[in-house]
Amino acid sequence: MPRRTPRTALDRLRTPGGFPGFLKAASVCALIAGLLSPLSPAVGATRAAAAEATAANDHCGNQCSDILPPGQNGNATLAQILLNQAFGTMPEHASDQLGPYAGLAKGYSGLTNATINTFFNDASFGVPSDQVASTVSPAGRSDVTIVRDKKTGVPHITGTTRYGTEFGAGYAAAQDRLWLMDVFRHVGRGQLTSFAGGAPSNQGLEQQFWRHAPYTEGDLHAQIDNAVASNGERGQLALADAKAYLDGINSYIDASDSGRYFPGEYVLTGHKDSVTNAGTIEHFKITDLVALGSVIGSLFGSGGGGEVNNAISLLAAQEKYGVARGTEVWESFRERNDPEAVVTVHDKSFPYATKPAAPQGGALPDAGSVTEEPLVYDRTGSAAGSAASGASTTAAATAMTSARRGMSNALVVSGEHTASGHPVAVFGPQTGYFAPQLLLLQEIQGPGISARGASFAGLSMYVELGRGQDYSWSATTSGQDIIDTYAVELCQDDYHYLYRGTCTAMDKVEQKNAWKPTTADSTPAGSYTMRVWRTKYGPVTHRATVGGKKVAYTTLRSSYLHEADSIIGFQMLNDPDYVKGPEDFQKAAQHINYTFNWFYADSEHTAYYNSGDNPVRATGVDAEFPVWARQAYEWRGWNPATNTADHTPPSAHPNSIDQDYYISWNNKQAKDYTTAPWGDGSVHRGNLLEDRVKKLVDAGGVTRASLVKAMADAGLADLRAEDVLPDLLKVVGSATVPDPTAAAAVSRLQTWLSAGGKRTETSAGSKTYADADAIRILDAWWPLLVKAEFEPALGSELYAAMTASLPIDEAPSAGHGPTGSHAGSSFQYGWWSYVDKDIRAVLGESVQGPLAQKYCGGGSLTACRDILISTLKEAAGKTAAQVYPGDDQCSAGDQWCADSIVQRTLGGIKHGRISWQNRPTYQQVVEFTSHR
Repeated sequence: MPRRTPRTALDRLRTPGGFPGFLKAASVCALIAGLLSPLSPAVGATRAAAAEATAANDHCGNQCSDILPPGQNGNATLAQILLNQAFGTMPEHASDQLGPYAGLAKGYSGLTNATINTFFNDASFGVPSDQVASTVSPAGRSDVTIVRDKKTGVPHITGTTRYGTEFGAGYAAAQDRLWLMDVFRHVGRGQLTSFAGGAPSNQGLEQQFWRHAPYTEGDLHAQIDNAVASNGERGQLALADAKAYLDGINSYIDASDSGRYFPGEYVLTGHKDSVTNAGTIEHFKITDLVALGSVIGSLFGSGGGGEVNNAISLLAAQEKYGVARGTEVWESFRERNDPEAVVTVHDKSFPYATKPAAPQGGALPDAGSVTEEPLVYDRTGSAAGSAASGASTTAAATAMTSARRGMSNALVVSGEHTASGHPVAVFGPQTGYFAPQLLLLQEIQGPGISARGASFAGLSMYVELGRGQDYSWSATTSGQDIIDTYAVELCQDDYHYLYRGTCTAMDKVEQKNAWKPTTADSTPAGSYTMRVWRTKYGPVTHRATVGGKKVAYTTLRSSYLHEADSIIGFQMLNDPDYVKGPEDFQKAAQHINYTFNWFYADSEHTAYYNSGDNPVRATGVDAEFPVWARQAYEWRGWNPATNTADHTPPSAHPNSIDQDYYISWNNKQAKDYTTAPWGDGSVHRGNLLEDRVKKLVDAGGVTRASLVKAMADAGLADLRAEDVLPDLLKVVGSATVPDPTAAAAVSRLQTWLSAGGKRTETSAGSKTYADADAIRILDAWWPLLVKAEFEPALGSELYAAMTASLPIDEAPSAGHGPTGSHAGSSFQYGWWSYVDKDIRAVLGESVQGPLAQKYCGGGSLTACRDILISTLKEAAGKTAAQVYPGDDQCSAGDQWCADSIVQRTLGGIKHGRISWQNRPTYQQVVEFTSHR
């Protein structure tokens, strides 16, 4: 029976992407007949010829490019949605970047500098006069124009006043992403089901994010007040910018409402009437921006957590081996500071969250005492069903793990090693694939602002990732630990705790949601209440006993109540009068409290900085595990009223200027800098970039094309095949393989390795992999061999605990990450380092930072070989339908489809699948030729 695609986080969002059974041809035609007019003015009357929109001080020399699939236009009227659902027609600019993006997978091998923009957009400032598609003066303002180009429809916003510029940015954002922005302000407030429908996927999504940031309206306002008050003139400017931006959004809401060209999803979800136009699209307010920011920060920039899971797996190891030996085994799997791990900053040490010599304040739970704190209460109707309960379970598991899907990569080479003598960068964030996309493209030119690039919808008052006049910047998720778990001792009852010796009541925060069926979501009526108990040490996540005492475990995040603070850093990055070189860039990044790796390139320099508010922990506190909520173990300088504390100084964060090259694919930042997720070992997907870029740098003469080719080649590689399979086959081939099935499988795998170990089509559009059998065999073999290699020695309980901290595999067809299956991003978390180190040890090869013992075959090469051959034979016998059982996108056995990337519908427009690539969603290719 076909399985449904496993989904987590954003993939679980159900908005009008699939309307259950209502799109009958006759009804579609009837509806379309009455709705074809009016359409958005951007499609009609405003296409008059306009003057050329250009901006001064573009130092890129036509060598800046970018891409963001599927397309710039993320709004669609009801008529356009119905046409798309019935006949597949696309609104203008809804999908015109998807084809070039997809084409790189088979087109990169022959890439030259001259052909880069076959697969990317020209990211120069301005629009040539013959390429102007439309010019709009929003709300009739004389101080701002929005020019859109013919090729992609990207808005180029030019203002003569600061207010007008930001008004235009808000107006353009609403033109392109109004529905999506509305969805995510409701996600951030924990109100998605009441807004978009009660599908179990929507329930899970709002539960996941509200658990992290259960804010009241007062909390949101306090964040704004704090960000403004603590940043002087820049804080006041940010507030003025945000208000102007909101005015632009709300102006478009009013215009589209009166003109009846607002997004059709408002009709399909019951907020507007298609005949009478009755209903309301609520204006945006400033606290909505903070709610939006909390979602983005939680998804991509909030490293840490997982201390309770770590404690459970440590206890399992100690139960199996004894305290001393069990701790040694656990530490070898944790790989806090593995000497074989690929790092971004070379030959420098930045100690953070290292293992203390004498741990203090630990509060490990009594074995078997941990229970998860309930979030959902008072379920009625469809909220009480099994599907709803399953969504809650998945949401909780995703929220509690430290293995947050960072995604994103960067390749930056200094001018010393390039053909031109100028630095070259290829970088961008992997934010999943959605329709409309979470990010949007824009160019903003106005007083104190000069930038082009990508911003998250609803937060686009500034460019967040992109280029300025003579510099460019981007980010990857870093994952260092800014979240700690505290054990608060209970007193009086389960809802009072000891705070510095005083029995203190927990703060109860609730969000009540109810829904009813709509055209877009036929889920029957239901309701529930989300309830979080907050302490001064953060929200309660678990209950347990420690030494027989009842405790609640809480999570405290340094960015909790401070999501708004990062606006200052982005403001600085957009300001050409602030950023004039790499040092200024690093100072700007220091104002961003999200956990990101930031990269920079101009015509002369490259730079890197790791951002985030890293708390200064008390001496002896081990960040891996829960600690007692006592003053001696609190963050140094912590003020619970404001959740402020002492943070490590900028110099203690991994940073660098003009290193020969930088790579990042969410790997370890530097020696001694411990990140919260597991898996920073000898084999990491960062190795795929490191090996290729180092080879280019050693050869010299790096070009934009050669660096794009390196990225694209790594993006098709199977990490297991490239970095682990050769040693596995070395063990298997240490003697003749007698079994014909296993021998044939070995031959296929070796042939695939000789061809490069890529997951790539036979030809563009064939929808069939070259070496398909070998890929099927490895996909089937990996989970079998990992279990057979490790479970016998670890035992089933410890093996399960370890796999809960680090999943064994993350192949393209697996359901993982913030976007579930069909998400592109792959090979971030898995047991490839463990297998690599263990197999090399069995082979007698040198291993730095080895595991605590040899696992495969108990360390016997012969016994290990027997295990590998038997599991390989079993894998080879599995059919494609068994390995790829099918889901709501693909039929069973369709290997290409199982891997394929799907633009997950967050609105009413559907897009076709594209072949798998493991690369950034938004991506820049830059090489500046001059500097101011």
